[in-house]
Formats: sequence, C-alpha cells, structure tokens
Amino acid sequence: MENEMKKSRFTESQILAILKQGESGVPIADLCREHWISNATFYNWRSKFGGMDASLMAEMKSMAEENRRLKKMYAEMAMQNELLKDALEKSSSAVSS
Repeated sequence: MENEMKKSRFTESQILAILKQGESGVPIADLCREHWISNATFYNWRSKFGGMDASLMAEMKSMAEENRRLKKMYAEMAMQNELLKDALEKSSSAVSS
C-alpha cells in the first residue's frame, strides 16, 4: 500500500496568505467561511506551517516526498531480500536432499 499525501486544493502561497490573515486579527470563523475550509483545516495548517515562509514550506513538502520515496524503495528491497532468502533456502535444501 502506498501512502500518498493528500493533494491540497490550495497552493503553499494561498495557505500562507490565509494564515497571515489569521495572524493579523481576521476572525478565524470569518476566514474559514470566506475560503470554504473547516476550523480544523485552519488549525492543522497553523500547527504544521505556522511561522514558515514559502521556501521552508516547499522544502518541507519536498523532504516529505523524498521520505515517502525512500520508504517505498526500502520496502521493495526488503521484499526482494526475503524472496532471495527463500530461494536460497529452497535451493540448498534441494541440493542436500
């Protein structure tokens, strides 16, 4: 199973702009209504991206994608390793029979 990151309908710059509006005193309920997002989405964004600029946000997303790719690569190599071990065991037991 592949763990895909959910694609946001908002760009990084849009998310940062919405967070900045919240920091500047715009009521969160008004922001959420205006942008059609839930309060939970706003607070998730704030906990994840609060205080970041666009370059940090892009770097974090890039690192998350690289991490996902490396985990997938590791899982594939671990599976190949198990298959090779099984094949070796079967061939050595066939030779010793």
